[in-house]
Amino acid sequence: MSEVIIYTRQFCGFCTAAKRLLDSKDVTYTEHDATFSPDLRQEMIGKANGRATFPQIFIDGVHVGGCDELHALDRAGKLDPMLTGA
Repeated sequence: MSEVIIYTRQFCGFCTAAKRLLDSKDVTYTEHDATFSPDLRQEMIGKANGRATFPQIFIDGVHVGGCDELHALDRAGKLDPMLTGA
């Protein structure tokens, strides 16, 4: 299984939707809640090529984007292979 990291903040509907999709696929992920952490937020922005919106998702170190991009990968049939490392 691939390593999945998701940067989130509290009360974020997009964060909840992204985690719901990952949960539905029984994916284990590391969540970094940056709600009250400017340092985590800056870390996320640096890794996400300047993107500051939440969530930001990484699979095996590759930035895949936010919730919309994650769902688009799933609809295109590309998410499952990324999650299994295929």
